[in-house]
Amino acid sequence: MSTAYETTTEADPHAHLFWGLDRRGQPSPPHRPTISISAAPYDGHAVPVMLDSLAKCGATHVEPAYIVNYTEPFDESAFSEQHAAEWRRWLSESGIACEAFSAHVDLGVPENAHAFLKRMDFARSLGARIINTNAAIRANAVGFQRNLPALLKHAEAIGLVIGFENPGDGRDSLINTAEDGIELIRRIDSPWARLNYDAGNTVSHRPTVDAVADGLLAMPVCGHTHIKDVRASSAGWEFVPPGSGDIHCATLIAAVVRETNIDLSIELPLRMRRGPEAQPIRAPTPVALTTIEGSLRCSLAAVNQAIAMALALPSQNVPV
Repeated sequence: MSTAYETTTEADPHAHLFWGLDRRGQPSPPHRPTISISAAPYDGHAVPVMLDSLAKCGATHVEPAYIVNYTEPFDESAFSEQHAAEWRRWLSESGIACEAFSAHVDLGVPENAHAFLKRMDFARSLGARIINTNAAIRANAVGFQRNLPALLKHAEAIGLVIGFENPGDGRDSLINTAEDGIELIRRIDSPWARLNYDAGNTVSHRPTVDAVADGLLAMPVCGHTHIKDVRASSAGWEFVPPGSGDIHCATLIAAVVRETNIDLSIELPLRMRRGPEAQPIRAPTPVALTTIEGSLRCSLAAVNQAIAMALALPSQNVPV
């Protein structure tokens, strides 16, 4: 597959960014993170339509989303060289950039490792610096360890960080909580492996865990984070703009700004909700563009306000 990026064999020049430290090992100053918008709310809409809509909403970056049971069905042909070229053209025409990419698979399944290598190339060719994925369910831990070396080697070769995301479906996973993720990243011990923590997943995956406290604990090993708010009910969980649900997203955003140098994505899968057992349930038809755009404008305003408030804090302390 021809690509639009340069390979590197040097140590990761951005490794310091993922630990909230500068190149001298000192705490990083507060920063304004890049805000990407996950493609999830546009499930069922064509990519050019989505990108034009994002530009109209004032977004500058998109996080493409290829997630089974979360978005429109797809197969591995979605990651062809031809489709990558189309994506690059669409991005260029819309003025939207790509720094993060979601392509979730269980990396403990033997055949998924080869498929994920192709997805990594695809993501990097769009400009992504991090590709977010599941690690594995715990039953596939041995397969995960077997697949990992080749994935890390390729990540280093193309300059793409793998962001392991905590799941939201309730199944026993290698990353059920931040503590699991921290231990996993420490065992892997590579600058090309980080967490992509998602507090909106923790709420349904482990309902008894304080998702905000868990997210703050995870921040030192994050390479990226999803800002996703949810509202719980007897029917399960629905996704809502940040600041309008049960998660205090502003606290997590303040930690990103004050304690790290990572970027974030707003993930608002409006076509999907989770049932009482955390199972994903997709609506039969796509969400109307006007509804998506109204929700995203609210989301961008809330996240930008939280960033501005964090930048104005007098010290490195992040209020909880």
